[in-house]
Amino acid sequence: MNGFLKWFFAFISEMLKGFAMIFNGLWEGIKHIFNITEYVEIFKAYSVDFSTVDWIFSILALVIVVGIFVLIFLLIVMLIRKYIRFRHSIVGVEDIIEELGVLQRQVIKLTKEKDEIMAMKVAQIGISQSEAAAAAYSNGMSLSQTGLPAQAAEGAEGGEQPAAADGVIITNDVRFSKLIEVDNFYKNYTAPDYDNGITLSGLCENYRNFACSRMHLYYDIRTIRLFIAGMASTKLIILQGISGTGKTSLPYSFGKFLQKDTTIASVQPSWRDRTELFGYFNEFTKNFNETEVLKRIYSSSYNDDVNFILLDEMNIARVEYYFAEMLSILEMPNSDEWKLDLVPNVWSTDPVNLDHGMLKIPQNIWYIGTANNDDSTFAISDKVYDRAQPINLDAKGIAFEAPDTPPMNLSFKHLDALFSEAFQMYPISQDILKKIQQLDLWVIERLRVAFGNRILKQMNLFVPVFVACGGEELDGVDYVLATKIFRKFEALNLAMLRDELRDLCTYLQKLFGRNSMKESIAYLERLQKLF
Repeated sequence: MNGFLKWFFAFISEMLKGFAMIFNGLWEGIKHIFNITEYVEIFKAYSVDFSTVDWIFSILALVIVVGIFVLIFLLIVMLIRKYIRFRHSIVGVEDIIEELGVLQRQVIKLTKEKDEIMAMKVAQIGISQSEAAAAAYSNGMSLSQTGLPAQAAEGAEGGEQPAAADGVIITNDVRFSKLIEVDNFYKNYTAPDYDNGITLSGLCENYRNFACSRMHLYYDIRTIRLFIAGMASTKLIILQGISGTGKTSLPYSFGKFLQKDTTIASVQPSWRDRTELFGYFNEFTKNFNETEVLKRIYSSSYNDDVNFILLDEMNIARVEYYFAEMLSILEMPNSDEWKLDLVPNVWSTDPVNLDHGMLKIPQNIWYIGTANNDDSTFAISDKVYDRAQPINLDAKGIAFEAPDTPPMNLSFKHLDALFSEAFQMYPISQDILKKIQQLDLWVIERLRVAFGNRILKQMNLFVPVFVACGGEELDGVDYVLATKIFRKFEALNLAMLRDELRDLCTYLQKLFGRNSMKESIAYLERLQKLF
């Protein structure tokens, strides 16, 4: 044993001596680096033979060496400070985690105590926990407010809401407050006496005189005929042109004329989806944020009035974004399928005319958009133009004298009957349809642009009503071609198609007559000048 101890002592002593030499050598090395006295002696010994240049270089060398040592020292200090901060942050996070753990344990303890107290109360009044959960839910309380034991809370919060046999959620909460107001209003509603003896031409004249005499707005009779004809061909009308020509005033005053004020929605640049137009369900408040547009659509299902919704400055945001769903709905051939999906479930307090969370779009409502073409607006896409009827308002109305004309009540049924009558009495003649077909073939061959079926369908609706309003058949065809077909030429390379446009003007005069198609020819000539 003594031999082992002697050996182990010698072995460890030799090893520790090596560590001592390391630390001693490191300390000796540091002392040697910062041996300023030795550096001074060396400098004195060699500086005797220095020239002027040697003195300059020696001073620069000393400055550089001192700067290097200062930089090394600062880096070491920064590393130490970062390490200290890092350690403090780790300690802080550990303290927070530990504190959260303590709080969580306290919450669990308090919840358990609350459950025990609630269980005793429930046992005293003689009801089950599930019944208590259902009662709390129907009174609008969250499960965290009921104080139910955890088992009952889990069953209710897992989606098992009190519901009737048909899947309707039973609740006292109201999420559609504005639409409920509409329901209450129409409980005692009496429809006005409608003027069902007026004709389309009389409607145009009466409105024009009303706007002049009562509102001091002056519109050309042709503009009003185009507006009424546009209503017959589509539910979306775009009033476009320079500022100050009465684009907003036209649907506004028309609503006053029909004694059914137009709902105005001022489009904002931030509009990106349908929620800005129709509202949305707020999951936090459990309320549906209703808009005036949604309220007007809903109320239109109760009445037989002619209703207008005005999308003012509609292209200040992208129409195909916020109005995309409505564009798709209005395109469906079966009007029974015109439904807007609002909410995914059904509450017992939902409005009467909601069908499983869906709102049916009534036929007696039109959407009128105003559009300016400047640097602050977006270009309206072909998708929107094809589904709409654009009406150009490029000039201010000229004042005229008109007899005092009162407003009137016009029913949608009568207006729709007038449209149907016009379709039967003034269909586009076969001669004009044949010429349109020839024009279509010419445009396809020369310009690679075709007449779509949707546009031809709208033309067959637009032109008869335009004639019934007092216009000429060829003028109606001319207007549709200019605004729906030839407008598409703007997307072509018109600088290379000047000759084709010139030939098209000649072909139009040859096909329809020399003094006809003035709107289309004027538009084509304007394209030639612009490009």
